Amino acid sequence: SLSFGSTGKQYAQIMNGAPFHLFFAADSRRPQLLESKGMIQPGSRFTYAIGRIVLWSPRPGYVDPDAAVLKQGGFRHLAIANPRLAPYGRAAQELLQAQGLWGELQGRMVRGENIGQAFQFVKSGNAELGLVAYSQIRRPDQETTGSYWLVPQSLYTPIRQQAVLLKDHPTARAFLDFVRSQGALDLIRAYGYAAP
Repeated sequence: SLSFGSTGKQYAQIMNGAPFHLFFAADSRRPQLLESKGMIQPGSRFTYAIGRIVLWSPRPGYVDPDAAVLKQGGFRHLAIANPRLAPYGRAAQELLQAQGLWGELQGRMVRGENIGQAFQFVKSGNAELGLVAYSQIRRPDQETTGSYWLVPQSLYTPIRQQAVLLKDHPTARAFLDFVRSQGALDLIRAYGYAAP
């Protein structure tokens, strides 16, 4: 069984006794906190992917190679994930602060609870632009739709996504072994993540 949600909410559920065997976080902070509290199987924490953000619009040609569309302001809504709950939202905030746009764009931002919801705001047309995960628009053997700007890694803290084994179980351990395999790493890269 899979349970999807923001890293912050999933962490809170684990802290309140959710019966998960594995936790795949979109950051490294929550897995480190769980490790420091003795709530994971020793030695199980590892980085499985490094997330990347993009400024994306489903409209072809809307996002230019320098992301000037952000500064020109010819849009009503910019979707991001909630920076307090979602690591991708925190990366979006860092980018906008680095560009000097965080304060200026507050009235135009719509915040999703997680990066999936922020993506849906843009995909549905409720927001013209979004700072979303590159993995949401990148598919192997498929052309990316719309237009996007892959944000330079120098403009935000790397999104080191980590996994931990919470409860020992043979199937859970086997899945972690698979995620560490070369085949899984190739698949992770194919979806736009940087490999650890």
